[in-house]
Amino acid sequence: MLICHCNLITEKEIEQTIRSLLAADPWGLIVPTKVYHALQKRGRCCGCFPSVVETIIRVTEEFHRELGEEAAESVTFLDRVRGLRRQNEENHEGRQKGHRAA
Repeated sequence: MLICHCNLITEKEIEQTIRSLLAADPWGLIVPTKVYHALQKRGRCCGCFPSVVETIIRVTEEFHRELGEEAAESVTFLDRVRGLRRQNEENHEGRQKGHRAA
């Protein structure tokens, strides 16, 4: 599946890059810009970054499960990240629910 339309990057390429970054440092912080840098690309419109973040979380969970690490160590932190993302989505950047841009 194509994740980044600007750079023509597939989900499989992103997953492989995340896995190689985790192999180098299993507890390193991986963000979309780090993935794009490893792919020698640049985020252009950055509309794909939320999908890349979800892919990072999913692949990181799988990676640590495969290593046989304690689920409490990795999943708890990733659940907090998911919770923050949901909170930001619900918050709508601080605007009231009835706020209209135009």
